[in-house]
Amino acid sequence: MHFSTLRLLAPGLAILNGLPAVASPVDPVDAARSHELRALHKRLSLSPLLPIYNKSLPIPPVKQPKYAITNPATGQDILYYEVEISPFSKAVYGTGSTNTSLVGYDGMSPGPTFIVPRGTETVVRFINNATVPNSVHLHGSPSRAAFDGWAEDMTNPGEFKDYYYPNSQSARTLWYHDHAMHSTAESVYTGQAGMYILHDEAEDALNLPSGYGTYDIPLILTTKQYNADGTLFSTNGVTDHLFGDVIEVNGQEWPFFNVEPRKYRFRILDAAVSRSFGLFFARSTALTTQIPFDVVASDSGLLSGPARTSMMYISNGERYDVVFDFSPYAGQNIELRNVGRQVNAIGVDTDYDNTDKVLQFRVSGAPLQNPDTSVVPTVLRTVPFPTSASTVDHIFRFEQTAGVWTINGVAFSDVANRLLANVPRGTVQRWQLQNLSGGWTHPVHIHLVDFRIIARGGGRQVLPYESRGLKDVVWLGRREAVVVEAHFAPYPGVYMFHCHNLIHEDNDMMASFNTTVLDDFGYNSTSFVDPMEELWRARPFERNQLRTASGPFSETEVTNRIQLMASYQPYQSQDE
Repeated sequence: MHFSTLRLLAPGLAILNGLPAVASPVDPVDAARSHELRALHKRLSLSPLLPIYNKSLPIPPVKQPKYAITNPATGQDILYYEVEISPFSKAVYGTGSTNTSLVGYDGMSPGPTFIVPRGTETVVRFINNATVPNSVHLHGSPSRAAFDGWAEDMTNPGEFKDYYYPNSQSARTLWYHDHAMHSTAESVYTGQAGMYILHDEAEDALNLPSGYGTYDIPLILTTKQYNADGTLFSTNGVTDHLFGDVIEVNGQEWPFFNVEPRKYRFRILDAAVSRSFGLFFARSTALTTQIPFDVVASDSGLLSGPARTSMMYISNGERYDVVFDFSPYAGQNIELRNVGRQVNAIGVDTDYDNTDKVLQFRVSGAPLQNPDTSVVPTVLRTVPFPTSASTVDHIFRFEQTAGVWTINGVAFSDVANRLLANVPRGTVQRWQLQNLSGGWTHPVHIHLVDFRIIARGGGRQVLPYESRGLKDVVWLGRREAVVVEAHFAPYPGVYMFHCHNLIHEDNDMMASFNTTVLDDFGYNSTSFVDPMEELWRARPFERNQLRTASGPFSETEVTNRIQLMASYQPYQSQDE
């Protein structure tokens, strides 16, 4: 059965925004998906079988800065890092199979984790030692446009680019990943993703479970599909989705993790190409009984207070931090599971034999060596929600147009028309995001800003762990319309927004907006509003220079370059 948008919108949503109902097209894909729901909900695995819960969860190492360079404008240190984008191989299926070829940050996947104190600026030099161009986006950072990972601002093999980040936001879980035009899916799929954590004194004082890799654990969810010989099935040529039938956490297929009977904080990131999840905890001996847990943070940092839930939906690009208390389960096994059945019929994800399994926790039966003094406070922070706007400023339709994934009928490759919004900097706007693509779903990411989810129509409501904090990705389920509200600040520039199903993104479901203080939406002469500003583009290098720390990699040249960047004061205070 198909519904018009009038049926999709929550009661009063069209009235609230003064919008007419828009007919939703009948999509043959939607009919096929509905048939799948009525049919068998699981399919046999496409990949050769792998053992479940027999390898331990790896923890990505913490990335260390190479230099601390004085900012000539402020006198403060800028931390400088070097990351090599390099190919590597992994024996997923062991002896007798072909190793899987991957490409990762520092030759690993996930890449190393950055842990940076709020207010400390960083410059990360990403060095392309791979075979295809890349562009790095620090997802969740209000970076200047020239350092935001614009899809066409690519670093070719044999080049490097310096990305300058402000780290001015409150404590939160960000992530960095490839964002290159028409190749993001393959690059992220083969390994180019990693976590980037900001911390601050206010969060530290809450006494949440802490200690990276000990009681504060990154869980980066990805999926893969393998060929019969153990090589990785490619996303190249795929035009709608790659859900994958092998679940990975921190790059390991269905791992286990040894825990103590105490509280843990898990930073959960959906870095999969297309798969969304409905996550819950359950005892291995009672998998149908979901155990409540606390969601304490979302994409843009801490919630106002913990959201208690037994099920958490997470789509591509979203992050949620949760606290789970293992103390009642000493000596038992707890599993992190995926609800399946197309994510409770909200998504379109195909279920396979083992995509309901994610991660096993093996809870020690031994008494704690040290008491667990961590807590989950009832008040976490005062969330800086934007002042409320009264009307919708823009409506964006996420749909298929003549077989192409588009926003308002425009593809990102349509350079002349892809700028869809001019937003005066410092203003608060409401955007309505409509899913008119029938049976598909779209996790929508808006660069530069944090936003508040105001309303959702289509059968679901805004969930407590969505409404109590700020976000930078919102999941548009099938036939849903969502209203978000954002303060478009602090910097002028041209930025992207797009579907974070990376197949859709690569197939042009991406557009741009322009935020500025000028009435005519032009710019004065400045070096950070244009994402393709030549001064900050990638530069070539010779491999022996990298090996010997000479030329552009010498400490003197690095210092000169970083101080030049800082002298322009890209992150000085802006009037709003």
